[in-house]
Amino acid sequence: MLDGLRQFIADVIAPSTHQDRAFDDRGYRLAATALLVHVISLDGEPSDVERRKLHSLIEASFGLDPGTADRLIAEATLVEGEAVDLYHFTSVIMREVDEAGRLRIIEMMWELVYADGQVTEFEDNVVWRAADLLAVSARDRIDLKHQVAARLASPASTR
Repeated sequence: MLDGLRQFIADVIAPSTHQDRAFDDRGYRLAATALLVHVISLDGEPSDVERRKLHSLIEASFGLDPGTADRLIAEATLVEGEAVDLYHFTSVIMREVDEAGRLRIIEMMWELVYADGQVTEFEDNVVWRAADLLAVSARDRIDLKHQVAARLASPASTR
């Protein structure tokens, strides 16, 4: 009985979860995908359009086949659901991704924000906070927002 209590206390103080192992195993890809999952989950259940956009972004940006992208998104969804803040993800990205890569992650976030045709203040705020934690300037964040909006508004764009 005492051993059970010790184990319980040890788990509370330093939990050993699948989340930590998986998060360390895949680094920035899992962290970036979790941020993207967070964006599409802000306004409730992600729409089919948002899910399709997430899949296409993950496949194209990370060069993954659809099955691998599915697994990464599923794992990121679990990790994102257990996270208490964005820092958990952005700190990994800061260690492993250069400035151009961090700008691309913010651009992907904007692409997901605009995927359903609406930008909520919650979505805008999350991109702002993530950009700040990723050392992306306000100017770059806003420029990326405008570029994505303009690209989606052009007649040649596809959703």
